[in-house]
Amino acid sequence: MRLITDPGELASLGPCVFVPTMGALHDGHAALIRIGVAEAERRGLSGGCVVSIFVNPTQFNDFADFEKYPRTMDADLLACEGSGASAVFAPSVEAVYPPGEAASEVVLPPVATAPGLEDRFRPGHFEGVYRVVRRLFELVKPVAAVFGEKDWQQLRVISAMVEREGLGVEIVPGETVREAGGLAMSSRNKHLGPEDREAALSLSRALCAAGREGDPAEAERVMEAMMREAGAEPEYAVVRDAETLLSIGAGHAGPARALVAARVGTTRLLDNAPWPSVGFGVGAAAL
Repeated sequence: MRLITDPGELASLGPCVFVPTMGALHDGHAALIRIGVAEAERRGLSGGCVVSIFVNPTQFNDFADFEKYPRTMDADLLACEGSGASAVFAPSVEAVYPPGEAASEVVLPPVATAPGLEDRFRPGHFEGVYRVVRRLFELVKPVAAVFGEKDWQQLRVISAMVEREGLGVEIVPGETVREAGGLAMSSRNKHLGPEDREAALSLSRALCAAGREGDPAEAERVMEAMMREAGAEPEYAVVRDAETLLSIGAGHAGPARALVAARVGTTRLLDNAPWPSVGFGVGAAAL
């Protein structure tokens, strides 16, 4: 496995499948890398699966969050190699955002500003995501890229960006991987103390309960109540159209998604699931 820090070396890789990350890798990331490896093999791509490790400063609306984001490069490289990655691209901030170069314009797709979701609680976040993913696509030039379903709104934003800008990159979704109790795997989970675990588990339990409800409004009420009762502080608990993320009413005909975000202590957690549904597996199983 190659470690690349100079963008000029990327051209030697050949066509590839790309898995962008910010590091602090866990089993959920490993699952995405394995998807990338399988996709590259299926397509016969000489570049295999390329993983980026880059903590992107432009997507943190609170600089303190950027500073405390875990950096675990040695462990991350071992995880990438163990999952079959062909190369890791770990650029500097200056390589991604050259000094003196004007920032490219970002016009967000409507799904990025769906009312009451991430834009409300993390202003500027999707501008940063949009900018860095577009830039990484320019540098890596992948045939396809793998993104996890745990950050559902982000997945929809990237899909809309690729389609609107005609980037020619196929977006491959990766199902959410969960811990034994159902908690969605996240780099943020390491900030949870033992006393926080029960409250954190309320997110996945709320999604399961909501999936059994036939009315969106009742599903939303159930999710918020379950999280509050467990000690989590909900920021949103909604059922939305799976593609547009706009609100839906009873009798909605297309695919829908239940989405939750909550604070547990000082840690902010996200989760989502198809709606309605009969629930999802826990342990190593995905949604």
